Amino acid sequence: MASSSTSSCVKLMLLMPILVSSLIVATVGNLNQDFDITWGDGRANIFNNGELLTLKLDKASGSGFQSKNEYLFGKIDMQLKLVPGNSAGTVTAYYLSSKGSTWDEIDFEFLGNLSGDPYILHTNVFSQGKGNREQQFYLWFDPTADFHTYSILWNPQRIIYSVDGTPIREFKNSESIGVPFPKNQPMRIYSSLWNADDWATRGGLVKTDWSQAPFTASYRNFKADACTWSSGASSCSSSTASPSSNSNSWLSQELDSASQERLKWVQKNYMIYNYCSDTKRFPQGLPPECSA
Repeated sequence: MASSSTSSCVKLMLLMPILVSSLIVATVGNLNQDFDITWGDGRANIFNNGELLTLKLDKASGSGFQSKNEYLFGKIDMQLKLVPGNSAGTVTAYYLSSKGSTWDEIDFEFLGNLSGDPYILHTNVFSQGKGNREQQFYLWFDPTADFHTYSILWNPQRIIYSVDGTPIREFKNSESIGVPFPKNQPMRIYSSLWNADDWATRGGLVKTDWSQAPFTASYRNFKADACTWSSGASSCSSSTASPSSNSNSWLSQELDSASQERLKWVQKNYMIYNYCSDTKRFPQGLPPECSA
């Protein structure tokens, strides 16, 4: 009997690290604490004690939310599962933005499509109110079948967009050649699901099929390693924001050689539009950051 009890204790001790690890992995932020639903008249909801947020779109209205905090630099992760089936005409937007006429903005926009056709992931960077820096991609998986992680790394040197940890775009600070970079304006996180069938799918040729409504996009596992901004001050003081600290390594993070290779792989195989290659759009010459 004693040997059986001892054996059980040994097994439990061996299992403890696995159990603790599982608990850590399963721990998620409470979306109720991080976000406010801002519009949609009941079409946006938070479930499961803050673990899941859904946005809905029907013919009457879309819906949206925003972060309670403003951020000035950070690494922002969110898992999204996009509108399934015939999502043509719909746009799921997930982005950082400041306010005012010279705003900064870092965009993910997911452009819906007919069933079986791929989503288009549209990215753009605005600095001091100027955008026109679009890059578009197909994804290498079905973004409607499960949740995937979409990340923005924003530090004073660069902005890196990633999907499931794979970088898809890097926008570097090119202030040295006169290109404004988002670095002075704190930004909130915003997301919305809305009807854009005048342009979203094949330039507006394919309209939203309202018989498929309501359309639903889902969100979970939000994480922000970031400097929050409140009352004109950053939560990252010079002492706590040292890039040598592991928790703040994102402040000086750049793409290592392996990440650069993954970025090249994505851009070679999945990029479908790059403003830096569009000489017809910029007949007077490509934007200066394209050659930086």
